[in-house]
Amino acid sequence: MSFSAKSGALLSSRAARGWWRRRQQPSCAAAGPAWSYFGGSRPRPILDMSYSRHFLDFQGSSIPSSMKKLVVTKLSQNFREAVTLRQDAPVPLPGDGDLLVRNRFVGINASDINYSAGRYDASVKPPFDIGFEGVGDVVALGLSASADYTVGQAVAYVKAGSFAEYTVVPAKQAVPLPSVKPEFLTLMVSGATAYISLKELGELSEGKKVLVTAAAGGTGQFAVQLAKKAKCHVIGTCSSDEKGGFLKSIGCDHTINYKTENVESVLRKDYPEGVDVVYESVGGKMFDLALNSLATKGRLIVIGFIAGYQNPTGLQPIKAELLPAKLLKKSASIRGFFLNHYLSEYKMALKHLLKMHEEGDLVCEVDFGDMSPEGRFTGLESVFRAVDYMYMGKNIGKIVVELPHSVNSKL
Repeated sequence: MSFSAKSGALLSSRAARGWWRRRQQPSCAAAGPAWSYFGGSRPRPILDMSYSRHFLDFQGSSIPSSMKKLVVTKLSQNFREAVTLRQDAPVPLPGDGDLLVRNRFVGINASDINYSAGRYDASVKPPFDIGFEGVGDVVALGLSASADYTVGQAVAYVKAGSFAEYTVVPAKQAVPLPSVKPEFLTLMVSGATAYISLKELGELSEGKKVLVTAAAGGTGQFAVQLAKKAKCHVIGTCSSDEKGGFLKSIGCDHTINYKTENVESVLRKDYPEGVDVVYESVGGKMFDLALNSLATKGRLIVIGFIAGYQNPTGLQPIKAELLPAKLLKKSASIRGFFLNHYLSEYKMALKHLLKMHEEGDLVCEVDFGDMSPEGRFTGLESVFRAVDYMYMGKNIGKIVVELPHSVNSKL
């Protein structure tokens, strides 16, 4: 169900005439004729329509009937070919247990192009919504959801469809926040991935040597900091001296610029016995050299392989024929990590990460693309540039797009 132009106008005009009087009357769940405004048939009574605050923000602005959003219209790993910006998509209507969130910041992830290529679910066909995470304000909500949330409250969420001005989010999936800040967005996928994977698979302990590839990226920055907090010795690979400086500022013990240094030679020279844990997100040749650099009983955690995502197969070749022998020789192991398989650990991880950030114990670096050729990533139109920016390897920290709203609208 979505807001129609007629229903949007109805809600706005009724509020202006003092719709608060309806608090003294039965709710629309029991008032049959009122449902005719929503298409003539009686839908399920999922909204508390007796309170105008469920439809209007706390300053009295009406929710628009249409919005911009990005939609996958063709399956492709080329984001620009796969995705279309729609200018007049209907604003969705929240159900009984839902929130309608006005997105203020949305996160860019390497796997956005995996999603646009249909690699996660072969049964899904275009058109479908895209974007994994957002931070914004609650502007409308269902009756059950109103038990825990209010209009104007700041929330974050992880749910497909965040590349839109408004997104319906089940209240049980939302995370209440003290304010709308882009730093909180960095924790939702990138931070949680590092926290849970290292905790569950890394077996970190004092003195262990941890190698983080793409260490200055959205999730790498957290792997570095969390490993340091576990009193490990941390090595981080990156592509520039500027990124190396950032890594040192967050505690990385040894940075390796793979553009100017031979990573495998440096690791062999400085760590002849190998590294105990690798947090690997690059794939291809980086995966091979990380595997070769494992210590006896070493653990390689694969959280992605961005080097291959732009290929038709989504993969970059590795020397797989030697893999069994290499693992056996060192009693080493490779573990894959996909966040969706660890949702039972998610709330605990996020709670801990939020506390660390609020206490000043965790840096959440955000990259708005201010140094990109066309400047800051603002508006849904800039999501395309932001994805390109990521695959050029230019970002330091998490890439975030800001979604401003018209100055003429209080929403």
